Amino acid sequence: MGLFFMVTLGGAVGTAARFLLGVSIQSAAGGNFPAGTLSVNLIGSFFISMLMYLGVDKGLIATPTRIVLCTGVLGGFTTYSSFNYETVKLAQDGAFSIAALYVAVMLLGCLVAGFAGFWVGRLVVGG
Repeated sequence: MGLFFMVTLGGAVGTAARFLLGVSIQSAAGGNFPAGTLSVNLIGSFFISMLMYLGVDKGLIATPTRIVLCTGVLGGFTTYSSFNYETVKLAQDGAFSIAALYVAVMLLGCLVAGFAGFWVGRLVVGG
């Protein structure tokens, strides 16, 4: 029950961070392109990959801590459902080129961020 509570609390922290960062970035970027959601997903992809590498591959993060950070905090932080809605809405509004660009940048960007997180995790432990 303690782990469940910690994951729940982590999810609340991640959700609050997502809101604050996403709104701030979107406000700074302006325009129709969903830069806030994109940024949050890139950051989340980076940190989930890094923490999973350090926790699972190297055993440097205890399983309960990794679960709280990845499932709780970063699970609340990343925003696939927002990404999906924003893409559908852009397409429905006739902004097909922006929707396609958003999908491409999100998928490729998150893959790159994931590889970068894994690489940084390896650098941290000298592996």
